[in-house]
Amino acid sequence: MLKAALLFILAGIAEIGGGYLIWQWLREGKAWYIGLCGGVVLALYGIIATFQVFSSFGRVYAAYGGVFIVLSIAWGWWIDKKTPDIYDFIGGLICLVGIAVILIPRSGS
Repeated sequence: MLKAALLFILAGIAEIGGGYLIWQWLREGKAWYIGLCGGVVLALYGIIATFQVFSSFGRVYAAYGGVFIVLSIAWGWWIDKKTPDIYDFIGGLICLVGIAVILIPRSGS
């Protein structure tokens, strides 16, 4: 599970970071190469996700969606300096529970 968690976090940072760089280019007027770097990082995100140990694409991406939400809240807090409110924390906690439910080992799957 540690490997899966690390891959989820790495993929999330790549996806959010790549999207953030493209946002900076298109919305904040940063140089074109910032956007290009964002595109490369987003492509790396797609590659990182394939290293997951789970055999079901749908299950991996469903669980990753919850990780993405939690990491997005953290990114906004640390990078954009937007303090999450109680609803962000509750929503993030619900996502973490959802991740656990999706990835919990069960027989026949």
